[in-house]
Amino acid sequence: MPERKILIVEDDDTLLSLLKYNLEKDGYQTLTAGDGLKGLEMARQFKPEMVILDWMLPKMDGLEVCRILRKEMTIPILILTAKTDEIDKILGLEMGADDYITKPFSLRELLARVHAAFRRIDMQQAAAPQPASSSQILKAGEFEIDVARHTAKKTGQALELTPKEFDLLVFLVRNSSQVFSRDILLSRVWGYDFAGDSRTVDVHIRWLREKIEKNPESPEHLMTIRGVGYKFEP
Repeated sequence: MPERKILIVEDDDTLLSLLKYNLEKDGYQTLTAGDGLKGLEMARQFKPEMVILDWMLPKMDGLEVCRILRKEMTIPILILTAKTDEIDKILGLEMGADDYITKPFSLRELLARVHAAFRRIDMQQAAAPQPASSSQILKAGEFEIDVARHTAKKTGQALELTPKEFDLLVFLVRNSSQVFSRDILLSRVWGYDFAGDSRTVDVHIRWLREKIEKNPESPEHLMTIRGVGYKFEP
């Protein structure tokens, strides 16, 4: 299997070298950039399979790079930051990041998150070549989801979902009417023991509601069960 290509955008030369060394030691190919504009340029030119992106960057900050890349690519984006406030984490996720890790962090944790993201991609790619079947086409009320082609529609209209939103919707639709706690959703959808707080789920639920509900403030499908978690109702 060819090496996975990861773009690291980080203005701290010491941390950049450390990430590059350890990712390459773990079998990945790396590209590096020291500012946001260069990182955006390299992402467009070299089409990496993941971007590890610092928040505070010269020329263009990481959140703006993340926002632009999310519109153009479906690759995983991991934000690195020294900001620890909950509102900062939420902002990073709302800009399109798939994951968020605060400094200082252990390299073991970062590598685990990278591995988990690629495992999810491998599972999706393994399913894609297969002909569509009833098990790959999910239908629930107004919704139709083609798991193999990674597309979702509501009343025939395509839904523009990020990879994580799509994964979350698929899981909840497959388990319609079942209630899941935030911790279970983190484990089953994110695919590993997420080190952040459970507001990650809340953010993605709210973001998903804005795309699939007629009135996100009074949802008909993505229901909150107070004190328990969330469920999908067709």
